[in-house]
Amino acid sequence: MGSVAPSFLDPTTAEMFHEGRALVSSPITREGMARRVRHRRQMHLIQAFSYSLGALDLLLYTYAGTVPFSVPSAFWVSGLMLIGIFAVLSESGFNDRFDDHYLTVFQVSGHLALQLGFLVAVPKIGFAFISVLFLIFAFGALRMTSRQAAATWLLVTAGLVAVFLFSDLPLGLPLTSRLERIAGMLCVVLVIGQCAFLGLFGSTLRKTLYRRSVELKEAYRRIEELAELDELTGSFNRRCIMRTLEEEIARGQRGGTPCSIALIDLDWFKRINDAYGHPTGDEVLRTFAITSFANIRTMDRLGRYGGEEFLLVLPGTGEDAAFRMLDRLRAIIADLDWSAFSPGMRVTISAGVATLRQNETSDNFLARADGALYVSKASGRNRITSA
Repeated sequence: MGSVAPSFLDPTTAEMFHEGRALVSSPITREGMARRVRHRRQMHLIQAFSYSLGALDLLLYTYAGTVPFSVPSAFWVSGLMLIGIFAVLSESGFNDRFDDHYLTVFQVSGHLALQLGFLVAVPKIGFAFISVLFLIFAFGALRMTSRQAAATWLLVTAGLVAVFLFSDLPLGLPLTSRLERIAGMLCVVLVIGQCAFLGLFGSTLRKTLYRRSVELKEAYRRIEELAELDELTGSFNRRCIMRTLEEEIARGQRGGTPCSIALIDLDWFKRINDAYGHPTGDEVLRTFAITSFANIRTMDRLGRYGGEEFLLVLPGTGEDAAFRMLDRLRAIIADLDWSAFSPGMRVTISAGVATLRQNETSDNFLARADGALYVSKASGRNRITSA
């Protein structure tokens, strides 16, 4: 008959696709609440449609003279009453008190009990009801916890044991007349259709979960990236560049490879802010960072050390090579057309370069670079000095 199983697709889809299991306990917005109610209404409509299909199938047995008209009518009315109970609870907001706001365990238990009840009441077509049991359970199990699924399975097993082993009910699927064969065929067709539907749903769910996983990984990567970057310049923030420096010092000390750093300061930056305004000053910082990224190696790391001061980490670079790289960058910055920001504007940089010594700590390393930067500024700025 296949009367109930499809009704459990929607809650699972809604929970997994729209809210996610990890977010079930999170605060729900008003829009989220409205979406929940809408999904529950859709679920109830699907259930009502499913019971209607089942009742129509039973009507064929009625016209064949197998069962009285009271069977399909009672089946349809009972199903709608069960759906109505959960619909009233849903519309009253009762469901929203629970993490599983679909009350899946209770719904599954109710529908399974209904099928078992008709199995006992109308054993002549009992296998029509039995065929639906595993479909109801399969759909419900997608939303239940393992403990809930095990408990529900034990209850259903107990019911079936009582019917098969402790009763003499003549369970059957009559195929005597033409109508009975058509009704039996439709029963099997509907069950097979729902099996196929369950498989397609599982495939869709896997694809969706895979896509969500990829999106979450990308979002997590982006969050990590944003947590490491200076919002204004796009360079590493101080915490991240200091961590990078420690890593490169450890790598250099361990492998005996050279490592250099440069502390870079934008000359007379306070005057730029005072004369042209802080928005222009921000654009100057951003332009310096962009220009630096375009003229350093992919292995080099640039971070905002503080204010208008930047730290450039140069792995695998000796003193002479580091000096040449910084002097080249200094010339590029000085030659930029800064008048685009304001007529007559000119921006230069000063830097202190230091190369790692054996067993040197990051504090000493930075102190030497800072001392060299002080010499550059004291010597007239727009120059590079090696420690």
